[in-house]
Amino acid sequence: MSELKTKELQIISYLTFNLGKEHFALNVGQVVNILEMQKITSIPKAPDYLKGVINLRGEVLPVIDTNLKLGFGNTLTTTSTCILVIETIIDNSQLKFGIMADAVQEVLEFEEDMILPPPSIGKNFETEIISGVVEQQEKFIMILNIDQLLHTNELMDINQLKKNLKK
Repeated sequence: MSELKTKELQIISYLTFNLGKEHFALNVGQVVNILEMQKITSIPKAPDYLKGVINLRGEVLPVIDTNLKLGFGNTLTTTSTCILVIETIIDNSQLKFGIMADAVQEVLEFEEDMILPPPSIGKNFETEIISGVVEQQEKFIMILNIDQLLHTNELMDINQLKKNLKK
């Protein structure tokens, strides 16, 4: 008798959210917190997509307008608008920042074979911010590669901004 070896598929949990009419997801391991929308203090001469900063339990937290960064226009603040607190590593140090979302939906689990490769649009378009796509209930959910949402130099600028505001 021969044994059939079955490959166990990894199941990954994702937080799904909306930006405009589009559906996105982030690995739940990258989302530290979900905050209700609050007053954001503007920073002079900051890039348009950097809305400003908020105080998160004594920590200065930069907040990015995700709609604006992705080219969808400014986020229109509603009762559903929230800030997702994201954690990533840059230059061997932990960086926390917020991204605005129009509405959080739910946590979904996807088996790795459900995740399709991102679309290939051409070299003039930045598709590396999408790590994959899942089709579910006749809609596409784009999985954001948060480490590519901002270029390395933008992440370093945000990290430096946080250090300067602490002084």
